[in-house]
Parts: sequence; C-alpha cells; structure tokens
Amino acid sequence: MFERLGSVLGRFLERDKPRDQPVIAQDHPALSATIRVGDVLLVEGRARISTAIKYLTQSTWSHAALCVRDLRDGGNLVELVEVTLQDGCHRVPLSKYALFNTRLCRPASLSDAERIAVARYMADRIGYTYDTRNVIDLARYLFPTPPIPVRWRRHMLSLGSGDPTRAICSSLIAQAFQSVRYPVHPQIEMLRQPGTGQTVGRVQGQVWRPRSPTLIVPRDFDLSPYFAVVKPTLTHGFDHHRIPWADAGTGKVLG
Repeated sequence: MFERLGSVLGRFLERDKPRDQPVIAQDHPALSATIRVGDVLLVEGRARISTAIKYLTQSTWSHAALCVRDLRDGGNLVELVEVTLQDGCHRVPLSKYALFNTRLCRPASLSDAERIAVARYMADRIGYTYDTRNVIDLARYLFPTPPIPVRWRRHMLSLGSGDPTRAICSSLIAQAFQSVRYPVHPQIEMLRQPGTGQTVGRVQGQVWRPRSPTLIVPRDFDLSPYFAVVKPTLTHGFDHHRIPWADAGTGKVLG
C-alpha cells in the first residue's frame, strides 16, 4: 500500500509548480569548468516536493547531486549522480540544471583518490529506488497543517522504509562521504576528566560520531564547515567594470 501510494504521490510531487521562483543569472560554462569529481551540487528545485523539503529544512536548497565526471578527463560532458522520485538513483548531465539556482559545495581536504572513491560509491548504487515511504511524510506538509516546531522538522525526514536498496538524495551522498570517513554534519562529543578533585569535568579531548545519513538534508552541505562554497563566476575572473549597465533614465547602455 505504501509503495503504490508513494508512487502516485511521487508523480504528483515531481511536477513543476505553475509559478516558478525567479532564477538568478547562472554562468553555466563557468560551472562546467569549475566543478570537480566529488563536489556536491545543491539545487533550488521547482517541483511540488521541493516546497515540502524547503519548509522542513528551512532552506533554499531542496535537492543535492554528486559530480562523478568532470571536464578534466578530456571529454566535454560533466555528469552527476542523483536520486529522484521517478528515476531513483541515476546518472544525469550537469546541463539538466543549467537554468536552476544552484550552489557548488566542495569537500575541503579530500585527496583525488578519496574523491574517486566517493564518486564510485554513488555510481555503484545506480538503480536504487527512491524511498517512497519518505514521500508520504513529505507530501502532507504541502497541505494546511498545524505549524511544526523547528526542532522536529529534521526528524520528519528520517521516517522511511529503512531498506538499504532505497535512498533519498542527500542521505545517499552523506553515506558516500562517510564511506571515506569524511564529515558532513557529525556529532562531536566532548571527553571530560573523570574522578574527583579540581580536575573533574575538564575537557580531555573529542570523539566524533557520524550522524545518521537519514538526518542529513541538502542544506547541511551548504552549512557544513568542512565544505567550501565555490562561486564559479568569481573563480573565472569576474570583473564588474565590464558589466554593460543600462542608464536608469534612458535605458541606453552606459559606456
């Protein structure tokens, strides 16, 4: 029953809304030249399901995909692996998001070998289906409901089937980074001095624990201190002196 209901809701939720959000001008050639294997591309989606994800996560970003092929291999195609409702885990060209608002997030300290391992983890899971039980939880937030406290919203996204052959976009990417022990949004526990006396409670060190992948949402890659936000337009030599501004009064292009 959950499978059938999730499939029906999936087809409805992946349709674009009648009124799309305005798109900020994107320099797609610069993005294509800048993105690297292992980078995470965040997308401001336009589908109905994007509304639910944005509400639950209080973020602009509703979708995430991982770069598995860049231009450095000598070709002219950049490829991503993503998870969507209709197609599950699959490979798509970067050009799919040429007209979307996007943000490029880059893991700060991964070696080339680790980047390839993260990309391979995603590619090896092509064919996994989307966790449609999660769709049921998301869909009900598109309809008028009592306000949900902020502290509960993230946990609403962790309700799913738990089937390892099913996935959610950001959760699968988080698992890929965890496979090489790279942090996204870890839980950091402070280790304190045991015993008695004046030293009790003093911090001795830290231990890091990976957060459950089902609690990782697209905005976590944006907010994570371990991922750099890369601006392709700035990377490729943006110069504001070359902008052809129009005169406010006449509309003519200023020199």
